[in-house]
Amino acid sequence: MSRLARIAAVFALGAACLLAADKKGADANVRTVQGVVSDSNENAVDGAVVQLKNTKTLQIRSFITKEHGSYYFYGLSPDVDYELRAEHQGAASSTKTLSAFDSRKQAVINLKLNK
Repeated sequence: MSRLARIAAVFALGAACLLAADKKGADANVRTVQGVVSDSNENAVDGAVVQLKNTKTLQIRSFITKEHGSYYFYGLSPDVDYELRAEHQGAASSTKTLSAFDSRKQAVINLKLNK
């Protein structure tokens, strides 16, 4: 291997490490929340609407549960409280809070529908 090829390989490896470190740093500033919506009999509910409310801006994001009643929100600020609530065919869950004091980067909050 020529000297120029070795230098190019070292440079490429260094650039890849910097990009990976930069991506990890960006991920440190966001969090996710996911969970399952179930009915009063503990059955997963497909097609329920889960609302995520940013308590700082009052912006609401919605997600319609997929197979097995699962939902997922990403790109959440770690410095904001969020409120979660689910609804389906007239039934609703109680409101749950994802607090800014909750340091988990990947929170799991399951929601149970009540008639």
